[in-house]
Amino acid sequence: MSEPSPIDNAFTGPMLGGAEEPTYAGALSFMRRRFTKSLDGVDVAIWGVPFDGATSNRPGTRFGPAAIRRASPIFDGDPQYPSFKDPFAHMAVIDYGDCVLPRGVSQEVPKAIQRQASDILSRDVHLISLGGDHFITLPLLRAHVAKHGPLAVVQIDAHQDTWDDGPDAITHGSFMNIAANEGLIDAKRSIQVGIRTVAPRDCGFKVVHAMECAELGPQAIAGLIRERVGSGPCYLTFDIDGLDPAFAPGTGTPVAGGLSSAQALGALWQLRDLDWRGMDVVEVSPPYDHADMTAIAAASVVQRYLQILAEKRAH
Repeated sequence: MSEPSPIDNAFTGPMLGGAEEPTYAGALSFMRRRFTKSLDGVDVAIWGVPFDGATSNRPGTRFGPAAIRRASPIFDGDPQYPSFKDPFAHMAVIDYGDCVLPRGVSQEVPKAIQRQASDILSRDVHLISLGGDHFITLPLLRAHVAKHGPLAVVQIDAHQDTWDDGPDAITHGSFMNIAANEGLIDAKRSIQVGIRTVAPRDCGFKVVHAMECAELGPQAIAGLIRERVGSGPCYLTFDIDGLDPAFAPGTGTPVAGGLSSAQALGALWQLRDLDWRGMDVVEVSPPYDHADMTAIAAASVVQRYLQILAEKRAH
């Protein structure tokens, strides 16, 4: 009789290779990656930013990182689809835990996020962040741009987030406008996909509305993104409300008529050739989710992105 698989890979397992413990048991790090604050020999860090103080409608995204982690073990232990490979075979990925946020002082939040993100990036570690509401992308962009220079942003979203609430606003509806005004974003190479609300300005970004996406397949959507972004460095910010509420009900500001999960994941997989420098997935609000549908969708986005990074390392 063979020995049972070890439990709690998140604490005791190796840095490389997938885990084999039951999906319903053990410590729930992202895809069973080791929980650690050590960045020695690390290629990619998964990091939670549990902040929802900028929401304008339904709250709860502070619980998003935990929900995404909880949903992620369904992928563990098998070759990953659609690469049919183990992304952890030659790429050391850790779960860095959550951002430490100041209590009771909202204006200190962006500084805390940026400072801690910068500490990770300073070690030449690729950072994947789990939100949290969409405001967190602003300090994350500040940290990434400090290292890489201005980036093209690929934004999957129902909203453009370009309202003008002032340069110091703590809101998830104006961070793209603030980032553009700060020169963080290379606007002429940036694109917003899945938009189906009205905003006062486009800040020079290309906008692909959800009604257009409905007429396009994943390959065509990816083609528009690739044409816009080109070969320069880019950053992915994936607001889960970019998906239709049928696929992602657990979010703060759901808007009907969005992308299907198949469309979004298929388009992302077509973009393996882009020069990705970091990403976040945000706006998962578990109190409004059903059967972890939204958390599973968000975990799937990160799972695809990890495979992209693994494939780029293999070539």
